[in-house]
Amino acid sequence: MHFRTLRDVGVRGKRVLLREDLNVPMKDGAIADETRIDAALPTLRRLRDDGAKTVILSHLGRPDGKTNPKYSLRPLAARLSELLGTEVRFVEDCIGDAAVAASNALADGGFALFENVRFHPEEEANDPGFARELAKSGDLYVNDAFGTAHRAHASTAGVAAYLPAYAGLLMEAELAALSRLMGEPARPFVCAIGGAKVVDKVGVFENLLANVDAFVIGGGMANTFLAAQGIDVGTSLRDPDLLPAQRIIATSLARGVDLHLPTDAVVADSFDADDTARTVPLEQVGGGMILDIGPETARAYAEVLRRGKTIVFNGPMGVYEKPPYQNGTLVVGEAIGEATRNGAISVIGGGDAAAAAHALGFANAVTHVSTGGGATLEFLEGKTLPGVAALEQSAARS
Repeated sequence: MHFRTLRDVGVRGKRVLLREDLNVPMKDGAIADETRIDAALPTLRRLRDDGAKTVILSHLGRPDGKTNPKYSLRPLAARLSELLGTEVRFVEDCIGDAAVAASNALADGGFALFENVRFHPEEEANDPGFARELAKSGDLYVNDAFGTAHRAHASTAGVAAYLPAYAGLLMEAELAALSRLMGEPARPFVCAIGGAKVVDKVGVFENLLANVDAFVIGGGMANTFLAAQGIDVGTSLRDPDLLPAQRIIATSLARGVDLHLPTDAVVADSFDADDTARTVPLEQVGGGMILDIGPETARAYAEVLRRGKTIVFNGPMGVYEKPPYQNGTLVVGEAIGEATRNGAISVIGGGDAAAAAHALGFANAVTHVSTGGGATLEFLEGKTLPGVAALEQSAARS
């Protein structure tokens, strides 16, 4: 990949049209989780300190191209003002004369937060006319929204055709961390992968099989792999179609990639029957529901991970949100942290993997926690991310 970054441009006195991913969870009109805000702060502070006139673009939720107060970015302006120590002016729309005037009125080091770009249907359609209107509020464009880089929308890709485009600090860090997994990683390279369904991550498996030395598999997808080998997983969540898992097993065998599966499990009578949670060997699952890998499996996975020199964690080992089913993910996370302290490069994929790492306290023990969900998955699948491709195309034109 070749793209320009903030180190390649002077921004003092220039209007910087900055795309961030401020799609934060909201509850009763208040911010419920500031993880994405925290991730944006390094770029925002850099632009403030370098004297840019920064116009912040973002989406929030899925308003379906219509103005909806429920999805207004207004509450974020006040919080950003507190965190940045300077006023972040809220502007009622992201295009139009008032928006352009607000961008022109900014002082060096000042900020304006424009209203939700998805209040316009043209945003998700990547409408060129809408992208041009957005571009009127900037002298250059910075994309720092890795979490939306897999979307070919006007504010994530289209606007780069009308302004010189650069990667923000978060975008740069994300791409650097994930690229290390796909180039020539230090070995052994181990992937701890979980989540609900194999079918959702077939592309990740297929692409990583060329690089990874071993997989340790948990979550609902482990049940699918077990069922694909003829093991009865009771009433556990699993894919109805076992063929993708069977293909992955065959490919891993052909390539000499170790595919580690559970040998014991934490089961319950049903998802909501936590008082029936118990640890059993796989042959004793019976009619139970598997909700976490068992302690024997967790210890075995931890040993594999401690030996890793490159590690990616791409999904929890069980229903980590519930205390009876947290142990597998926690043991795996602690082993990744230990390997990292011993020199391994470790990356936690976004989405559920990142949420689990933060909830269970091992996010700060790894090299990098991705802010992407779908974007991280698509990168690991080897797909081209439109937001990144737009940065590359802009650099090629310069």
